[in-house]
Amino acid sequence: MNMNKQLTYQPPFKYKALNLQGLLLFDIDGVIRDVAGSYRRAIQETVADFSGWKPSIDAIDTLKSEGCWNNDWDASLELLRRRQDDDNHDLKLPNREQVIEVFSRFYFGGDPDGDPSHWQGFICNEPLLVQRAFFDELTRMGFAWGFVSGAEPPSARFVLEKRLGLNNPALIAMGEAPDKPDPTGLLQLAQQLAGKALGESTPPIAYLGDTVADVLTVIQARQQQPDQQFVSLAVAPPHLHGRDHQTARNAYEERLKQAGADKILSCTAAAIETLKGW
Repeated sequence: MNMNKQLTYQPPFKYKALNLQGLLLFDIDGVIRDVAGSYRRAIQETVADFSGWKPSIDAIDTLKSEGCWNNDWDASLELLRRRQDDDNHDLKLPNREQVIEVFSRFYFGGDPDGDPSHWQGFICNEPLLVQRAFFDELTRMGFAWGFVSGAEPPSARFVLEKRLGLNNPALIAMGEAPDKPDPTGLLQLAQQLAGKALGESTPPIAYLGDTVADVLTVIQARQQQPDQQFVSLAVAPPHLHGRDHQTARNAYEERLKQAGADKILSCTAAAIETLKGW
């Protein structure tokens, strides 16, 4: 797929007429929906299918904290590589296409490009972390919003359009821009929503994610557009928010700060109060 193609998305609102206050772009997994029981479980089951070993959620978090394993197919394959290196030399590594096939079987439980009503995989059990009213409030406040995600397009559209009821949301998903932390997708969508070239005259642009790769995406965006104000908002993924996980959550949030996050949110909905201060 041509990663340099021009986006065809046109924003549904005339943000200039609404006195644009800023832009807030979101990751989806761990920010809009809880994927601990879906994407992360699919990583576990995919690795186990090929190796007989099921990595813990903590092991997946540790891998993700390295900042270069945003793609869950690649993360699954990397866990298998490391398992092989840990004196499991008899483990035969699958190729990437085989990993994708098995992963999709667990996650979608049906044809990813087919009718979502026929899916029976882990995607059917993803708790939502925000509701439609959250985005309505952002619009009322004068903030343009959209999504830059590493999720497969059918999965992203399913949660945004079918479950949240958003009409033609501004979205760049897997395959539509280089993988994060490359900031190409973030910059392209931000410019589309702003309706003009990025720079000093464009309101602040915030990106809310839950991984080191999301934070690094903002850092690299600043390097490419030094005249534009960017803000990195971050939140720990939902599976770390229970009382029993406070120590792990603190460590995870510290890694986000060390990567360059400007502000750690308690939850996605807390972005409303943060933006009121702009």
